[in-house]
Amino acid sequence: MSETTEVAFFAGLGADEQPVFESLQVEIVDPSAQTVRILKSPLLIRDLASGDVIELKNPATGDFEMQRRSGNLSVRVFRMEDLEELAQYLVPVMEKLGGQLDLQTERGLSFSIHFSIGFKQIEEQLNRACTRFSESVWYYGNVYDPKDGVTALNWWLEFENLE
Repeated sequence: MSETTEVAFFAGLGADEQPVFESLQVEIVDPSAQTVRILKSPLLIRDLASGDVIELKNPATGDFEMQRRSGNLSVRVFRMEDLEELAQYLVPVMEKLGGQLDLQTERGLSFSIHFSIGFKQIEEQLNRACTRFSESVWYYGNVYDPKDGVTALNWWLEFENLE
């Protein structure tokens, strides 16, 4: 049986300019190299998804270097109120596509879904849900560069070239 632990990752600065951390369950892959596998896609941390293998550069702050991507997309959905109603609708939709709910908080949902399902199909379902449930928004957590938020990382192209 694999050993798991929890690691706090820096997620950004809050409205009060104080650091915000999100704790994630990880599976220890290689303790000597501080290599771990992410067990669930985060809600706040960018550039990580369920199944990704990373090397912890600074375990105290969760600074990391990507070692191997899992192929999973991290999808984050937010709504200020009535999130449960949105979750009841969206969870089965994502499950039919092969995705899974990793985390649910008072205002957010985090899903993992493999990129091979197709961006278009995933985005159509998420857009439909956010139209149906007003004041809902969704974002990819690991598709765009965390530094600028707009440059596509294109990591999925490496998977396509393996086929």
